[in-house]
Order: sequence, then structure tokens, then C-alpha cells
Amino acid sequence: MDKKKKKEIGIVLLLLVAVVAMTIGFAAYTQDLNITGNVTVKASKWDVHYNPNDYHETTGSVAATAHTLGDTDFSFTVTLTKPGDFYETTINAKNFGTIDAVLKSVTMSSLTAQQANYLRYSVKVNGTEYLTTTSGLSVDLNAGQTNNTHPVIVRVEYLTPANSSDLPATDQTVTVTGTLHYESK
Repeated sequence: MDKKKKKEIGIVLLLLVAVVAMTIGFAAYTQDLNITGNVTVKASKWDVHYNPNDYHETTGSVAATAHTLGDTDFSFTVTLTKPGDFYETTINAKNFGTIDAVLKSVTMSSLTAQQANYLRYSVKVNGTEYLTTTSGLSVDLNAGQTNNTHPVIVRVEYLTPANSSDLPATDQTVTVTGTLHYESK
């Protein structure tokens, strides 16, 4: 029995030595690769608005009796006296930010059927004219580039109707509205 016990102890010791040798051998064939980096994240800003210094009435247009051009709002008051009179101005929507933008829709108030006989209202953005609400657009307004401006031309025109009975019998005050909807690209 002593012999058998010695043999078992010898086998156990031999196995322990083999495990230790394998551990050391495995450790010799491993390597850690480390990554260290410094990241600076610059501030980003969303800043699409009208350029308040950019208001130009078109030659031949009646002059606005009042207008206000702020960062996100433009309003005007004009009097169109006779058929053929029009008011037209150009303002610029500009991307002053660092995030690219895209024009997704133009929302416009509608004229009544009677008003449409003697009045036309349009908004032209970046060369495309809109007479009604239009969605599903994808017109880029990139940040930090020379093409980061959209010229916006607003026009109202007193039309000569086919039938003179369609002319307004009394002074009419018509409110026209429009919204340019930009989203981040």
C-alpha cells in the first residue's frame, strides 16, 4: 500500500508540475494590446434663421408701409391699390450653425376662391416657387459652406381678373402666412 500511495502522490505532484508549467507556458504566449486616446468634442449648434441684414424689395414693387425681419419671423404690411401692383421682397434663410439642415416643407395660407380671382401669393425658396403648402421636400442648407443661404422671395400681386365683377367692391385685408420647416440632415 505504501508503494501505491507513493505512486499516487507522485502522479499528483507530476500533474501539479504539468499544470504550473502549462500556465507559465500559456502566459508566455499571451499579450495585451492597450488603447489610449484623447477625444475633443467641439460644440455644435443648430442655428438656421433669417439674415436680419438681408431685406431687398424688388424694383417696381410697391414699398412696404411696415416690415419686420427677425431671426425666425418676417412680417410686412403693404397696400396694393390697383391691378398690376405687386409687393416682392427677397430675404435670406441662412445656416449660421454647424449642423447641416434640409428644407422639408413649405406651409402657406390659402386664399379663398374669391381672393384668388384678384390676388396671387407665392413664396420662392432657392429658385423654386410655391403657391400652396408643399411637403416631402429635401433641399439642403449646409453649414459652414458658401451655399449655406436660401434666397426667399415673397410676392403678393393684385391680378386683373377675367371678369371685372370679381374685383373687390370694398377694401379687403388679406393675411398671408408661410412657414419654412427645416430639420437637421
